[in-house]
Amino acid sequence: MRAVEISEFGGPEVLRVVDRPVPQAGPGEVLVKVLAAGVNRPDVLQRAGVYPPPAGASDLPGLELAGEIVSGDVQGSAFKIGDLVCALVTGGGYAEYCVVPVQQCLSIPSGFSLIEAAGLPETFFTVWSNVFDRGGLAQGETLLVHGGASGIGTSAIQLAVAMGNTVYATAGSDDRVQAINRLGGIGINYKTQVYEDVIKAKTGGRGVDVILDMVAGDYINRDLACLADDGRIVIIALLGGAKATINCGEILRRRLTITGSTLRPRPVAFKAALARALREQVWPLLEAGKIRPLIHATFPLEQADRAHAMMEAGEQVGKIILLP
Repeated sequence: MRAVEISEFGGPEVLRVVDRPVPQAGPGEVLVKVLAAGVNRPDVLQRAGVYPPPAGASDLPGLELAGEIVSGDVQGSAFKIGDLVCALVTGGGYAEYCVVPVQQCLSIPSGFSLIEAAGLPETFFTVWSNVFDRGGLAQGETLLVHGGASGIGTSAIQLAVAMGNTVYATAGSDDRVQAINRLGGIGINYKTQVYEDVIKAKTGGRGVDVILDMVAGDYINRDLACLADDGRIVIIALLGGAKATINCGEILRRRLTITGSTLRPRPVAFKAALARALREQVWPLLEAGKIRPLIHATFPLEQADRAHAMMEAGEQVGKIILLP
């Protein structure tokens, strides 16, 4: 099969198309013929050498895909050979075939293309796990999303709005702010506005209940100023750095929570539980047309380097998809 491998750590140019053996599915796994694969920030970090795959995972990048189950162990699952699915994987999505734990497969939502479906798993698994499970966003509460125009950001905005929450989101240009507004969020241009001042003004000084933070670094202390009493910050990436100086007095006095998680190394059983939650809570919203992934661009597998360059430049609104 053709696959994109990281020839050495570095810029987008280190990605190269190679021939690899088709992987073999084991117990509880299926082999999927990949028809579309999502590009995500962890792929870029892995290519740069700062986010290695978990032990036992494929060394190939690619954390989500859509395609056809062509062989493997479907016993006890809702799927059969020949079914079209989308799935979360720990690696290997940038290829013509990929092995997937069958419990991490989800059906293609009715009316969705394979390209759209390939942009669902990594973002919605992440959003559900961190905003609703770990962050505990409840109906009627308010959410602030950093990186609001990213794949995860646009998914978080749409899902929280569909669940009845007010959502604020930061982005680095007026065009991206307008895209956030079209999704039902309230966009804030962090380059021209002080986002904590905007949040305080728009919430009457109360602040928001949950913050989904992909930046960390010096944003964390600023986030604390944005939180309502009993508020929660959930960190899912470190684009602004891993270290922060925080006001612990604020945490004590107002009962604030700072937490975080990474999804990729979690066991199959954990991801299977998330898949069940998505099937029950999110897939009906997708099929009802209340949520739709934003596909910014598609590239053939051979142009994975261009896809990574686009992501690093921060040009996209929504998802970038590779087509094997």
